[in-house]
Amino acid sequence: MTTSPPGCRPETPKDQKPRLRADAQRNRDRLAAVAAEAFSENGSGASLEDIARRAGVGIGTLYRHFPTREHLVEVVYRRELELLSIAADELSHREASDKALEEWMHRFVSYMATKRGMASSLKLLVTSNSCMFTDGAALLRNALNDLLQKAVADGTVRSDMETEDVLHALSSIYSIPDTPEWRKRAHRLIDLLMDGLRRPKLG
Repeated sequence: MTTSPPGCRPETPKDQKPRLRADAQRNRDRLAAVAAEAFSENGSGASLEDIARRAGVGIGTLYRHFPTREHLVEVVYRRELELLSIAADELSHREASDKALEEWMHRFVSYMATKRGMASSLKLLVTSNSCMFTDGAALLRNALNDLLQKAVADGTVRSDMETEDVLHALSSIYSIPDTPEWRKRAHRLIDLLMDGLRRPKLG
């Protein structure tokens, strides 16, 4: 049974919103997907009007789903973490354990790009919805831990590294200066991290 972190109130039926019509749900999902791309590409300069246009809807439709920029950012933030969690499961079933871990960490760079683009709004959400970040951190840690432990069990990566160590190293990507080259540098750091994690092949 999943329990909420201290201070976080679990969602009740009263909190849950009515189910959307299929077309409305498609619009909402499309807006969230396009917004993630826009925040990743343009950072804080991404406009809601441009997001609506790229999603093929009017700005009024966007505001009906997301009354403020922070409402949209919250949905995008949760979506990106859920996609990382899903990716961890899919990769673990499709790739060798060390390759799955490596590919997931490269996808982590895309998550970081979107997060950097939403930084100012996320700061506003820290005080109003701290549980969102607590839940998000747990989801991220669990995804990485599953991949790392499978690679350890297979003997493809070192066993003396803890999940928190790797997560801390990954999170340091966020501090890379925001230049046109930052993504390339981030992916190089992932390669360097994997070189340090892999166990050398014998013989």
